[in-house]
Amino acid sequence: MTLTRKGQATRERILEAATELIARHGVAGTSTEDVRQAAGISGSQLYHYFTSKQALIRAVITRQAEAPLVPGQALMGALDSFDALQAWADAAIEHQEQSDGLGQCTLTSLAGELRPADEQTREDLCSAFHRWQSVLHDGLRAMRERGDLRPEADLEELSMAMLAALQGGSLLSQTLRTGAPMRASLTAALAYVRSFAA
Repeated sequence: MTLTRKGQATRERILEAATELIARHGVAGTSTEDVRQAAGISGSQLYHYFTSKQALIRAVITRQAEAPLVPGQALMGALDSFDALQAWADAAIEHQEQSDGLGQCTLTSLAGELRPADEQTREDLCSAFHRWQSVLHDGLRAMRERGDLRPEADLEELSMAMLAALQGGSLLSQTLRTGAPMRASLTAALAYVRSFAA
């Protein structure tokens, strides 16, 4: 569907409202009527852009997948050095410690509410996670090509370890309401990456 500038702005307003509501109440606790009221639009407008709640949630997933790896941070440069990876980890830890995992609509929280039968949404989440892993993988590949990492470094495994540390740390931090799990998981993941330093 090709949208006018006004249509794009309305669609973005709906997504913004949905993202904020999901951050506060979760997917199950957010209805399309809640989103409609928060966005200040009619029901027909909402269903013009999103034919169902599932379509809206899928759009939120896509929106969050295109956000920075660290919520609230500007897009960081290439994660292609040990210093850049450390800065990325520090930013993630700081964000988690400041928020204690509250009031966030992240891929982690969306995945946590995934219904087993919702295969299309699972595929959307997989695509989003793969996009983030590819950012880490590309940086590690540049490091290996430059000679910062030994040739035998398994980039697929290392990038997945860092993504798992980010997501697992986020989930535990949100549950325990402390940034300590994020700090522990990312510190361990970076130590694993550093173990392959040339």
